Amino acid sequence: MQFVNTHPAGPHRLPERFGSARDLHAWLLEKAMGSETTHVTEADAASARELREALITVLLAHSGDKDTTPEVLAEAEGYLRHAASRYPLVTVVTASGASLVPAQTGIPGLFGTVLANVTELAQAGVWDRVRACRHQPCHFGFFDRTRNRTAVYCGTKCGSRESMRAYRKRKKALASDWSPSSK
Repeated sequence: MQFVNTHPAGPHRLPERFGSARDLHAWLLEKAMGSETTHVTEADAASARELREALITVLLAHSGDKDTTPEVLAEAEGYLRHAASRYPLVTVVTASGASLVPAQTGIPGLFGTVLANVTELAQAGVWDRVRACRHQPCHFGFFDRTRNRTAVYCGTKCGSRESMRAYRKRKKALASDWSPSSK
């Protein structure tokens, strides 16, 4: 979730965390996923943004977002399949269990770790509960903890804003239907 929630449109209005190589490197240091010597390029930052956007699209589909068309979803899923081939995973089996780890280090290892986490969520049967807030422009990633698995907003703030937006839209539509010029 930390990777997905690096975009600037979230509810906390954080800055773009992958806007440049320097930004991505700072985020890696903050999350203890890299060191001062980790080499990060502008292409790495662009790849991070692309991976994040593809994941957000899939999470919006989990939320039933109307703007996530089958074509948009297919494009995101295709990107993720391609990313999986570029950032392969290795299964590590121990006496206590098995896990997926990236086959590479550095930035490719970071992207592999993200894909490994997604795979482990899917294997645990909870991937469909990881969602992106449907409130435009939030799209903050969250885990749906509701019993009936119907949460579509990251919190009450976004849910209230979306309800108010829908109310105003209905009120405006009623006003235009009732206007004197329509009689």
